[in-house]
Amino acid sequence: MTDSPATALVLFSGGQDSTTILAWALARYARVETVGFDYGQRHAVELLAREAVRARLIATFPDWAARLGEDHMIDIRAFGAIGETAMTTARAIEADARGLPNTFVPGRNLVFLTYAAALADRRGATHLVGGMCETDFSGYPDCRRDTLDALETALRLGLARELVIDTPLMRLTKAQTWALAKGLGGEALVEIILEDSHTCYLGDRGRRWPWGHGCGACPACELRAKGFAAWDAEGRPALAAA
Repeated sequence: MTDSPATALVLFSGGQDSTTILAWALARYARVETVGFDYGQRHAVELLAREAVRARLIATFPDWAARLGEDHMIDIRAFGAIGETAMTTARAIEADARGLPNTFVPGRNLVFLTYAAALADRRGATHLVGGMCETDFSGYPDCRRDTLDALETALRLGLARELVIDTPLMRLTKAQTWALAKGLGGEALVEIILEDSHTCYLGDRGRRWPWGHGCGACPACELRAKGFAAWDAEGRPALAAA
């Protein structure tokens, strides 16, 4: 049973967070579509993870499969090249002059959501769902809810229609994100995230850690590993979806 008859468009990268919010949307909305972005990311393996996660969700959760609609892939590699960050070029991950990690792609979420809003307008979706979080995150300013509130207003005005940006992970720690996944889909969903999702910035799928695949050293792996360890130490509780 869903909470809303609306259609949602999920920004779906194939990582832990976007897999969790996809499950959150499938439990809530009558129809859900997904959109991914190829921006020339070094960890392009996440684009393959997207396919694997969607296939596993369809096979594992028949009720969700009935509500899961089309997947869309948008090529914005020209945008990715502008930033010249550690996410798109082979360089060491370090802090820049502003104190931000050089994995920050300037304006990435703003661009993602603008493209997604245009697609939502054509697909009849009223909700955009993103995995942005300002609790356990890398300090990216476009992950903050005040940024997204301003963008939501601009998109509503620019498209002359109602549009909501849902960010169900915004106030959650990474441990709570693991707990939310279990609350949504039990250990079956947790296993899909562990085995099939991809978060590592370096695109490393060679080693399987307790928390999933990754290099184990980049900021994305560190956040994922720390959150998993905290959740696991608590006995892997479930968190009900808000």
